Amino acid sequence: MHPDVERLTHLLPPPAERRPRAWPEVEARLGSPLPVDFKDLVDTYGGGVFDETIWILEPDCADPDYDLLAMKEERAEVLARLWEIGPESRPEQLEADGAGLLPFAYIEGTGAYLYWLTGENVRPEDWTVLANAGRGPEWEYHPVPGTRFIRSVLTGEIHSAILDDLPVDDHSFDPNDEILDG
Repeated sequence: MHPDVERLTHLLPPPAERRPRAWPEVEARLGSPLPVDFKDLVDTYGGGVFDETIWILEPDCADPDYDLLAMKEERAEVLARLWEIGPESRPEQLEADGAGLLPFAYIEGTGAYLYWLTGENVRPEDWTVLANAGRGPEWEYHPVPGTRFIRSVLTGEIHSAILDDLPVDDHSFDPNDEILDG
C-alpha cells in the first residue's frame, strides 16, 4: 500500500471490501498514466466523499459528476472557455511548457475542484495540487501529491481557504456505492 494511503487508513479506516480497478485500461482511455497513490486510494476506498466535503473522482462512476474520465473532459472545456472570455486568468503554474490540469476531486457544495498540476516531463508521482474555488478566480498551489494533500487537509496539517470547512472533529468516508445506489 502506498505510504500516503496507509497514513490515511490510520486516520479513517476504509470500507471492508477493496475493489481494484483495471488501471491500464483506465489510463489508456484517459490518455495519461495516473499517480500510484491515487490508484491505491481508489482501490482502497473507492470513489466517495471524505468528511462530507472531498469527493474522490473515480473511473466509471455511475454518476458522471463524480466520474474521473467525464470530469477530465468537462473541466477542460469549462476552464478553456472561462480563460478565453476572461476576466479570470490562468494560474501562473500553467505558464510552464507542457503544464496541464487533471481533476481528481470535487469539493461538495462549492463548485471547487482539486486538480493535479501535470507536465510533459513530470512523472505522475511528482504531480502536485492546484485547488480552484470554482465560483471565483481563486487558485491555491500546494506542492504535495494528491493523497497527501487530502490527508493533510483532513488533519489540519495543511490549511486551504478553499476547503475552509476542514478539518472536522469526527472523520467519515461515504462510498459512492452507498450514496449513489442508496
